Amino acid sequence: MVRQKSRYLLCEVVVSDRTSLLLLDERSIALTVRAAVGRAHGDFGAAMCSLRFTVKYLNAHTGIVFLRFPKRFYRLLWSALPFITSVETRGQTIPCFLNCLHVGGTIRTCQKFLIQYNQRQLHRMFLKCKNQEEEKEVRKAILSCHLFGSTMEEIREESDSEEDEEDGLCMTK
Repeated sequence: MVRQKSRYLLCEVVVSDRTSLLLLDERSIALTVRAAVGRAHGDFGAAMCSLRFTVKYLNAHTGIVFLRFPKRFYRLLWSALPFITSVETRGQTIPCFLNCLHVGGTIRTCQKFLIQYNQRQLHRMFLKCKNQEEEKEVRKAILSCHLFGSTMEEIREESDSEEDEEDGLCMTK
């Protein structure tokens, strides 16, 4: 049996009204992405979406989405993301776009990247704090960011080594 390799795209749903994120569900994101790939790449793109495309995770509070796509064709998905301008869910059209933050070979590497990304965002928030109480809350949030069983140095080394592997794999066909 041959293992089917996939790529995971870590995306952020960007909306103007954060309360509309709570209306999103995995099915509506999947239908929107499938339609965008079909529009951008025709029948071939639609067929690739029907094979192994899935929305693995959606956090409606933060707008984070994990999308899985076959490794050989993940660029089809990646190139179709800019054409998504809205998501239709529960009879409402939510104007938004998907910002791809990271492409990884496993969900775990995407999780590690997401932790680093959130830490950077918290550091930016720390600079904008107006009083010591806000600074204390942000500092507590920064210190609580970690993946169980891993130190930040291990996380950085593993993500760097995976990026090197991906670069080598992308160059060969």
